[in-house]
Amino acid sequence: QLQLVESGGGLVQPGGSLRLSCVGSGFSLDRYAIGWFRQAPGKEREGVSCISRDPITTVQGRFTISRDNAKNTVFLQMNGLRPEDTAVYYCAAAETPRFRECMTRALEYAHWGQGTRVTVSS
Repeated sequence: QLQLVESGGGLVQPGGSLRLSCVGSGFSLDRYAIGWFRQAPGKEREGVSCISRDPITTVQGRFTISRDNAKNTVFLQMNGLRPEDTAVYYCAAAETPRFRECMTRALEYAHWGQGTRVTVSS
């Protein structure tokens, strides 16, 4: 069974850092482009970052995405967190034959994790 499991969320003060992890089980992540999305209370889900298979192609924004295919894991390093970053963060996987493709739209991802909550507050 294909599963994605996020971890690393929590409560952090403004300006702090968190490192989110997304571990794949039941399949090999190296066949997938991976995206991070977030959804804040009362708001629509939005894209945060994505990384291609190779992983040369990335969409970074304020945070840094990386992957370790040997560990079947993708990371999202978040520094300088702000209260407006408070949300549930999800990772998602999209199988693609193209090594340098990175998708930014949620509808392009077929597999999703359950999310990890990030709260930025003093």
